[in-house]
Amino acid sequence: MFNFGIESYRPQWLNGRSTVVARHGEQLRALIGRPLTRVWLVWDVQDNEWFSDCPVLLDFSGEQVEINHQKFDDLSITWNTVDPCQPVRWADFDLQWRHDLRAELHALQSQILQDVELLEWTGSDMAQGAVAVSFRFPHSQLNIANDLDENGLTFGPPEARYLRHSLR
Repeated sequence: MFNFGIESYRPQWLNGRSTVVARHGEQLRALIGRPLTRVWLVWDVQDNEWFSDCPVLLDFSGEQVEINHQKFDDLSITWNTVDPCQPVRWADFDLQWRHDLRAELHALQSQILQDVELLEWTGSDMAQGAVAVSFRFPHSQLNIANDLDENGLTFGPPEARYLRHSLR
């Protein structure tokens, strides 16, 4: 199993909303009411940009959810397995965990999570049925979706072609 250069990371790939709810719905729901402490991204030092192939880590006061996408519809959600103080070792890349480079993410820190939504893509393309995870806060919303075999981040309400399924 490929670990994305993260020694302790073991992605668990899932497909479809019902599978994600069955495996992680209760734990995602338990995050509601907790403040977001920090969001960690893997940064490509040489290109000075987010390396979006690696998981996105969201720390809610000590409960860390790790979200990653691959292919057209694979979603992995893991819990408390990645230590962002440990190096990322991926051949030919100089990568490191960073939490301080996206103003939109920094603005979410300390906000209380109001809802978690699973977003189901309804477009008529290969990604139909793919699941994204959305975190709603008082002043914004963070959506982590499949962006053609890597993670994509958007802020605010999700695109209209997503069916929104609240876990509240």
